[in-house]
Amino acid sequence: MKYYPVFWDITGKKCVVIGGGEVAARKVARLLDCGAKVHVVSPLLVPELADLKKRGRIGHIAGEYADEHLSGAALVIGATDDEEINASISRDAKARGIPVNIVDDPQKCDFILPSLVERGDLTIACGTGGNSPALARRLREELEAAYGEEYAALLDILGQLRSKMEKNAGRGRVWFDQLMAAGLLESLRQKDADAAKKIVREITGEEVRID
Repeated sequence: MKYYPVFWDITGKKCVVIGGGEVAARKVARLLDCGAKVHVVSPLLVPELADLKKRGRIGHIAGEYADEHLSGAALVIGATDDEEINASISRDAKARGIPVNIVDDPQKCDFILPSLVERGDLTIACGTGGNSPALARRLREELEAAYGEEYAALLDILGQLRSKMEKNAGRGRVWFDQLMAAGLLESLRQKDADAAKKIVREITGEEVRID
């Protein structure tokens, strides 16, 4: 099976996670980072999830899974260690037309979650079609080594320059190539903000903020 890659805006959308363990906690953390309204279904919660509940970050149904818990959900993640429950989650979600992911069971999934490298707003996703999570993890580690925090700063600068680059359609790509050739990325890697600002100013005439 070949999956269709997509970056999905789930801000404010109801996302249901069934399971209250460590794996569920990781899935919940990712959903919250993306602005989702997360509801957890589980009789018990690990401390991380209990803390999120206490702080009002997640909704919690303290009981066993039932089909009605999926009502109004934009997506569903099954993270239990019970195969029968996971099968029910998958079946019920698909019947309702809700995208579903069952952790470590691609056959029951509408979508799978890639291994991610994040540098600020830069996200690099690596997937293996569910065939080898170990390989995806290995590739993620290599990408983490290759793409450091300087890429977060670079993307932030390019975001600040985007409107001017778009207004100068023919110059935008030229400016990008010139910025890279002038050593902008290396200056950011060396945490030399003054040098980076000078490069941007000399090439684009713009002043940028570097946090």
